[in-house]
Amino acid sequence: MSDPLTPPPGSLAVHALRIAAGQTTPRRELLAEETAIAFSYNGISQAVMMASPQDLEDFALGFSLSEGILTRPGELLDLEIQPQAEGIVLEMQISAARFAALKNRRRSLTGNSGCGLCGHDSLASAIRALPALHTEQYSTAAQVHAAMQALAAQQALNAATGAVHAAGRWQYGQLLLREDVGRHNALDKLIGACARQPEPHGLLVISSRASYEMVHKAASAGFAILAAISAPTALAVQLAEETGLCLIGFAREQRLTVYSHPERLRAS
Repeated sequence: MSDPLTPPPGSLAVHALRIAAGQTTPRRELLAEETAIAFSYNGISQAVMMASPQDLEDFALGFSLSEGILTRPGELLDLEIQPQAEGIVLEMQISAARFAALKNRRRSLTGNSGCGLCGHDSLASAIRALPALHTEQYSTAAQVHAAMQALAAQQALNAATGAVHAAGRWQYGQLLLREDVGRHNALDKLIGACARQPEPHGLLVISSRASYEMVHKAASAGFAILAAISAPTALAVQLAEETGLCLIGFAREQRLTVYSHPERLRAS
């Protein structure tokens, strides 16, 4: 059994005061860590994300794939995790062809977006098209509920801190899960973890709303079913419809709402 006084990975213990019903009580609280993570390719910095400082190998690969910097895991030739005073640098060596494509993309950027769609300087680059998903991926409402229950039960860092998101891949009754202070980061980490496996796909579940970028990342990684505990956005539903992804929202308390491609959700 783990020591209840030992902070789980990705958390720090602090002293705090709780004030309730007129009473003040000293407490030991666990807080989620948040660290600046820099992505560097062949010596050139590309992006900096605020993230939880664990599962960084998965983060490096998943971010690179979901952002289109890499097209397959084998194009990541080497990775060094370099802790520094200000944060952590993920120094990656990528293939010459992918680095040339990245340099061409960097030349088209005129400024820093300063938002969730980092690295995009125009509407055309931010709202980017995806090919349709031609895959035989199906699930059932019962499997969606089982996956969401497993997601809630296995969020160890969130149970300790109450401050992180999770993304999980449900396959053969088992859940592969990654957590992070950012919902996009949690999904990127999961994509990186799945990409190294012989069967990378399955039912994708997330502990947040389903925004455009979450759907884009899911579809770009080849997932055809995405279930979120909260609502999708209108643009997310439009993208899901266009790509062939079954988008599910409000998957909780034995109910769910299907917004696109319900044919992927079978009766049994």
